[in-house]
Amino acid sequence: GVGPSDASPDEGVVEDLPLINEKAVEQLTEGLISHYLPDLQRSKSALQELTQNQVVLLETLEQEISKFKECNSILDIDALFSEAKHYHNKLVNIRNEMMMLHEKTSKLKVSMIKI
Repeated sequence: GVGPSDASPDEGVVEDLPLINEKAVEQLTEGLISHYLPDLQRSKSALQELTQNQVVLLETLEQEISKFKECNSILDIDALFSEAKHYHNKLVNIRNEMMMLHEKTSKLKVSMIKI
């Protein structure tokens, strides 16, 4: 059968505990909170400041990226203008050559008429 030695080791422990004083629990809780709360609040404000700094940093980075994009656009436009200038010079040279050829042909015509 079941004898006294077979009883659970936890049996009877609850009855041995003194009555818990509600006031003591409240005071212990308040003490614990007052001990850790300032550190937690400091950590919270430090994290908030860090988050705000990260937001500012991200905005600054976005502005810098857009500046780089603008620089690339300006470089593209610069290349386009120098190419346009190059082709404009070619056109001016072609026009000059055509005027010179026109002048020569006109002189040739005059010479041919005289003959």
